[in-house]
Amino acid sequence: MTLRRQTRFSLIPAVFGVVALSSVVGLAQDRPAPTTDVAATAGYISTDRSTDNYSPSTTSRIGVQTASPLPMSLDEAIKRALANNNDIEVSRTDVRIADTTVRGLRGLYDPVFTFQPTFSHSSSTGQQGTNDVRLNGNINQRIKPGGGTIQGFFNNTRTENAFAQAQVTSGGLSSSSSAIYSSQLGFNFTQPLLRNFGIDSTRRQIKIAKKQLQQSDSDFQLQATNTITSVQQAYWDLVLALRNQQNQKANVELARENLRQITAKIDAGAAAPLEKAEVETELANREGDLLLATQQVSVSENTLKKLVIRDALAPEWAQAIVPTDSPKVVPLPSDLNAAINDAFDNRFELRRLKLQRDINDLDIRYFKNQAKPQIDLSTTFSLDGIARGNVSTANSLIPQFTGNDEILRQKLNTLFAPGSQLPNPLVTVPGSPPYFVGGFNRSMGNMFRSDAPNYSIGVTFSFPFFNRTAKANLAGAKITGERIAAQTRAQEETVLTDVRNAVQAVETARLRVDTARRARQSAETQLAGERKLYDAGRSTTFLLFQRENALLAAQNAEIRAETDYAKAVADRERATATSFREHNITIDRPVDIK
Repeated sequence: MTLRRQTRFSLIPAVFGVVALSSVVGLAQDRPAPTTDVAATAGYISTDRSTDNYSPSTTSRIGVQTASPLPMSLDEAIKRALANNNDIEVSRTDVRIADTTVRGLRGLYDPVFTFQPTFSHSSSTGQQGTNDVRLNGNINQRIKPGGGTIQGFFNNTRTENAFAQAQVTSGGLSSSSSAIYSSQLGFNFTQPLLRNFGIDSTRRQIKIAKKQLQQSDSDFQLQATNTITSVQQAYWDLVLALRNQQNQKANVELARENLRQITAKIDAGAAAPLEKAEVETELANREGDLLLATQQVSVSENTLKKLVIRDALAPEWAQAIVPTDSPKVVPLPSDLNAAINDAFDNRFELRRLKLQRDINDLDIRYFKNQAKPQIDLSTTFSLDGIARGNVSTANSLIPQFTGNDEILRQKLNTLFAPGSQLPNPLVTVPGSPPYFVGGFNRSMGNMFRSDAPNYSIGVTFSFPFFNRTAKANLAGAKITGERIAAQTRAQEETVLTDVRNAVQAVETARLRVDTARRARQSAETQLAGERKLYDAGRSTTFLLFQRENALLAAQNAEIRAETDYAKAVADRERATATSFREHNITIDRPVDIK
């Protein structure tokens, strides 16, 4: 069954009242006959291009150029809204901001390279100053599986300071005036074994940020769905306002024709002058209704423009929107269970609560982990190489006694006979081994000798005696889970109520269309009869006006029922979250969510 609201009116000829009657009856004949088979079905709104003329009225509106209309179909209005609506743009940016948060947290696992060159000069009173050079570099990396950390390092040092030399060589070489070169290549690795092993603060934050990104995407899709519904409602409100304006304008023209006829009768002496005042009063009232209808056109049009126009200074604000679609009622079987299933599968409010429950599960898992003792495994492995500059590899001869020892020897020899004096023989001192002689090139080479590797392994135990903080956090997370479960049940009931009301509203609106059509047909019949009585002098102008106004009200009630049906279908799409599917819309996501 297809209901089409016919809006073309024929003006009453100047002198033939019977022609006016036939024009009104002709409107009724153009309409399809009502069906008596009212099945238990719900309607479906179709937006085929209508042949009805929606041309803007010549009634002037401030800031709107009716001479340059902007034709727009419902699909085009939805497309414009999805591309230009500022509320959707705000939701889109929220998703992009949430995505930057996720990428920022992932950056915590980026390797960090550090290079630290240092030059230092040390001197004390009465001693020669020493110069030290350190060239240290390392790279740190967090390991996502297991929560461990690893640091690779490469350190090079040239030192002349005796204390620093003892530190570098661990006391293995005696200090001297020559510089010592040391190179060290290795890594440190720390691995949690209990606390922070399965999950730690960084991994928890990243997983929560991912869930929050999905929540922002759900909010974006919810905003897009609500915008589609708002566009449809605004579009059909504009159709209703334009139809009402046209009906009011036709009613005004009808009153003017009545005034012309009654004036002619008064001039011919066939009517009393008082009847003219009654017609003029009715004409003024109808002109006032036309002005109100024109105001409503502006309000409805501005509501639609706000949804589909991006910029407040866009030239489309000065154009009159001309809807090219009209509401069509096409009954289809209604399946309440299918609608409820669609809503529970697709409603973004339920999807957001599910994601919030996932976040709470992460919190519970994290706080359970934090209640465990902290046991960390620490290991270090390094290759160390040492070299000494400005030393000789040749053996050298030095006296056995030097310095104060030599002075004491000489003093003692004065007490002994010449044959018994203490000698001061030369002692052979071996030179430095060849692998010790050199600078950084030699120390780096020595790192790969068999005696270079050094390593250590250890375990760190740490745990609070009562651990009340972790236990309190865990208890709070469990209570939050109970609250989310209650919120989910409440939201499910809200969705269920919403869907049931929406499905019923579609069926009610469909039936209203049929009753409104029959009421309009009856009003046309009544007006036709009243016109015959009036032309025969058996009725009054007052009763004729009552019938004309009743027909106008019935006509407006019919188009209101049709547009209410279209808006009910749009609301059902919103309630079941099927707007994208019903309108074949593939929305572009602000980011690619994996």
